[in-house]
Amino acid sequence: MIEETKKDAERRMGKSIDALATELTKIRTGRANPRLLDHIRVEYYGSEVPLNNVANIAIEDARTLTVTAFEKDMIAVIEKAIMTSDLGITPNSAGTVIRIPLPALTEERRRELVKVVKAEAESGRVAIRNIRRDANGDLKEMVKEKMISEDDERRAQEQIQKLTDDYVAKIEAMVGDKEKELLEI
Repeated sequence: MIEETKKDAERRMGKSIDALATELTKIRTGRANPRLLDHIRVEYYGSEVPLNNVANIAIEDARTLTVTAFEKDMIAVIEKAIMTSDLGITPNSAGTVIRIPLPALTEERRRELVKVVKAEAESGRVAIRNIRRDANGDLKEMVKEKMISEDDERRAQEQIQKLTDDYVAKIEAMVGDKEKELLEI
């Protein structure tokens, strides 16, 4: 019972770390990264689909992405979706290829992005703590049902706290790396 609770908590914490990593890749640095466009969705035959389902995204050079639509009709739709996104970039259409130049980040913009990274990290820490709370609640329920003793509960809570500390440390390391990447010129 206790092992199942710990394994479930660890699995969920791992998923939280993966979700944070995905969010951090969307925050752009000075370099071109196709994952930057992952969250952009476009209208395709009446439904919203991810951009990478209707186009091929590639890196042309260090500061330029290219988007090649699978269907010629989609170019205007893709261009509009990129323009209206929260990225603050302007695509240039050249026939069947859309080029997206990524401007160099200003010092002010870098500082803003660091704040965004820290906010994402806080969300990740909150998710980890919520998982800890759920696991501890499960342990308390087991004690109430007399499935485990209070000593077992205390030991399990300490193990879950250690797990929580480990995952929070992973978040801190990820944030430190992303900050360094953002602030490097």
